[in-house]
Amino acid sequence: MTEIRVGIEGMTCASCSSAVERTLNKLDGVELARVNLATETATISFDEEDLNLDKIKAAVKRIGYSVTDAVDAQAKEEQKKRELKDLGRRLIINAILTTLLMTLSMGSMVGLNLPFSAPINALLQMALATGTVIGGLAFFTKGFSLLFRREPNMDSLVAIGTTASYLYSVWGVVQIILGDHTALHNHLYFEGVGMILTLIMLGRYLEHRSKGKTGEAIQKLMELAPENATILVDGEQRVIDASEVKVGDIILVKPGEKLPVDGVVTSGHSAIDESLLTGESIPVDKGEGSEVYAATLNTTGALQYRASKVGSDTALANIIALVQQAQGSKAPIARVADKISGVFVPIVMGIALLTFIGWMVAGAAFDLAILRAVSVLVIACPCALGLATPIAIMVASGKGAKMGILFRHAAAIETLRSVDTIIFDKTGTLTIGKPAVTDIIADDPLTMMRIAATLELASEHPLSKAVVTKAEEQGLALGEASGFKALVGKGIEGTVDGSFVRIGNKSLLADANIEVSKAVDDEMARLADEGKTPLLVARDTTYLGIIAVADTLRTETKEAIAQLRGLGIKTVMLTGDNERTAKAIAGEAGIDTFIAEQLPDEKEATIATYAKTGKVAMVGDGINDAPALAAADVGIAVGSATDVARETADVVLVRNNLTDVTKAFLLSKATMRNIHQNLFWAFFYNMLGIPLAIGLLAIFGGPSLSPMFAAFAMSMSSVFVVTNALRLNRFKEGVMTNRAGLPSGGPAFLL
Repeated sequence: MTEIRVGIEGMTCASCSSAVERTLNKLDGVELARVNLATETATISFDEEDLNLDKIKAAVKRIGYSVTDAVDAQAKEEQKKRELKDLGRRLIINAILTTLLMTLSMGSMVGLNLPFSAPINALLQMALATGTVIGGLAFFTKGFSLLFRREPNMDSLVAIGTTASYLYSVWGVVQIILGDHTALHNHLYFEGVGMILTLIMLGRYLEHRSKGKTGEAIQKLMELAPENATILVDGEQRVIDASEVKVGDIILVKPGEKLPVDGVVTSGHSAIDESLLTGESIPVDKGEGSEVYAATLNTTGALQYRASKVGSDTALANIIALVQQAQGSKAPIARVADKISGVFVPIVMGIALLTFIGWMVAGAAFDLAILRAVSVLVIACPCALGLATPIAIMVASGKGAKMGILFRHAAAIETLRSVDTIIFDKTGTLTIGKPAVTDIIADDPLTMMRIAATLELASEHPLSKAVVTKAEEQGLALGEASGFKALVGKGIEGTVDGSFVRIGNKSLLADANIEVSKAVDDEMARLADEGKTPLLVARDTTYLGIIAVADTLRTETKEAIAQLRGLGIKTVMLTGDNERTAKAIAGEAGIDTFIAEQLPDEKEATIATYAKTGKVAMVGDGINDAPALAAADVGIAVGSATDVARETADVVLVRNNLTDVTKAFLLSKATMRNIHQNLFWAFFYNMLGIPLAIGLLAIFGGPSLSPMFAAFAMSMSSVFVVTNALRLNRFKEGVMTNRAGLPSGGPAFLL
């Protein structure tokens, strides 16, 4: 199966996207096609043996739309600007024509003395109305074309309604010319035609302008990377276009310059500001061997680095691709709106026809029946319904990217807000992922550390590296050891400064007849209960002290767990460690429940068990977490995760900060709340508007809805939905609330 993402041009409402989606899914060889109205894209999975891009283009063209080969965000943005400018120009012309039209048709009602005879007035109105029709010609060409292909959309409703009003008014002009001057006021509705077209164009203009703001996140990400790069060729500097950099090129970046591609530092030392990419405000020190990323800012010293990933392979490009993927996907809740939109237009046309027939049977005048039918056609356009979900998803995905939270698809945004249990891997997720010295217990700690670290220098064991790192942090001068020997299951030994040094467990010291007191035994038990590994240090036959080593919690772990518990979410830790270590780490972190000695396949089974009683999210970083991430309702990979874990996860946290889990959860809740608001408005608007347009209330002396007001209301409903979705850009730090909505005191990120 091949999956492609293409642009779809010509869609204006939910009926359009539904029609394109139905057409694509009917093609032989298509496994699944998803069309997104907000991004105007289609994602198609198909078998290349049965189908190709040319056949896809032909099928879409047959129903009145067109396919663009690639989804170039920048080119699409330029095209949108041109379309918006053209729409604005046509809107101004139509507004002027409609103003003149309203003056001719209603001037005498407000006391204006117009110097035209009835026939001349009628002909002028027809000419001006014809001008507005020409200005809105796209409604008619697209609307009738799709109607004849039995795929009617919003344009079809507008085209039928305004054409009926226009033709009826033309008949009125004929009557006036034949001498019936009363028809000037009783049978001409040209001003309605002009006003409907102008108001709908206004609504579409405002909608397009607002929708343009939903893509700002992507645009800003794309603008981060520099246009040029300085590469070194035979020691000489050469400035080239950043797109021409190849893997293996040596790149020079000076202070204040942005990095053009990803790579590994070969020489130099500097602090790199990665905030634009990760959201982390503190610059990160980089030296030889450090990984650096495109679009980050070099702040202090000059760096030379070897390009490792260029073009679409860079970290920035991957982030942009993930955001675009999420924006183009559909949340499960969108299927409800899609199903309704797919049948809505034909149903509305049927209601309009019945409205006309009903009023005629009831003895109403022909023009009143026409007005009622036109009002139904105009008010019931399902634009707001189709935009309710995709626009909110688009804005939320972009906002998440700015915060270092990458949703891989829209379903993750919808599902995450329902999660009631979050399961964490321990190593590398809750903890730093590598051991560090936590306790030094000795009469002369500095001397003991210098001796121990000198011996540990000869070992590659992670515990040894932790001891050496600590000694270096203390500024101790380390010597050289001789006769180094590693004893499996016990520890290490060797000679330092002429003395024989042993570092290991109690058994190692017992072999050398070195006794330790009960106080030392108690200290070792305490450290073990805290999840730490105690290393006993002895010189010759003398016990020197204990160095405790452990994989320590991340600095933000306690805060992150407290935030989640404040939101009423149950937290669980899964680890392959023993019971004692797991208990210590869970207690320190504030985790509700822990399960120790878990193998990768057992983690998957544990998640399945929790999933039986609610929605479960899994947070992890390693290859061994991939099955669990896939099994969870929502898999969340932290920034340092392996490629396998990142590809398996539904949400990727760019920064190594667990508080982003809380932000992702709250952004999900804010997004779904926004979608529900949009859907409610869209449904409520149609439920209220259609009866008014039919004139049901007018039967009992209540209000009715004119076609002009219907056009205005319909246009504003779409603008409302888009504007409401844009409120998600205001998602910011506020006061944490629990499920009851009461403040709980911790920081959170709320709308």
